Amino acid sequence: MSKVPLTAHGAEQLRSELTDLKSVQRPRVIQAIADAREHGDLKENAEYHAAREQQSFIEGRIKDIEGKLSHAQVIDVTEMKADGKVIFGTTVELLDLDTDKTVTYRIVGDDEADIKQGLISYSSPLARAVIGKREGDEVTFEAPGGVREYEIEKVSYI
Repeated sequence: MSKVPLTAHGAEQLRSELTDLKSVQRPRVIQAIADAREHGDLKENAEYHAAREQQSFIEGRIKDIEGKLSHAQVIDVTEMKADGKVIFGTTVELLDLDTDKTVTYRIVGDDEADIKQGLISYSSPLARAVIGKREGDEVTFEAPGGVREYEIEKVSYI
């Protein structure tokens, strides 16, 4: 499996979630299973089945996160010499040339992307269009809603 880019912040969030799953969630669900077993017949014990289902979810998530972290290429944009270019991990402020509205996005890995929080995947059409460009450059790209045009107003490395 090839390396998957991940921001330093994204990697820290995954490590934090992994720690919580292993040290808080897993012991809690193990205790819930033990408590449910004490109630007798397991075939008709809803608490037991719910706890086992939760345990399955937690174990699956632990494996998923461990896999992602083992194949991650953690990129800290603050330590890179980008020379004003838009690169993975940068935050870009864009002016929509059709609506004159300004939007701000941070370019992150696929697993970190959340458009509601202004985090877009490096593989998205917009990110692919702006990567390698500089402040003042105009970009045109094909979005799901049609052709869009933006001007890069500001590039920051935070």
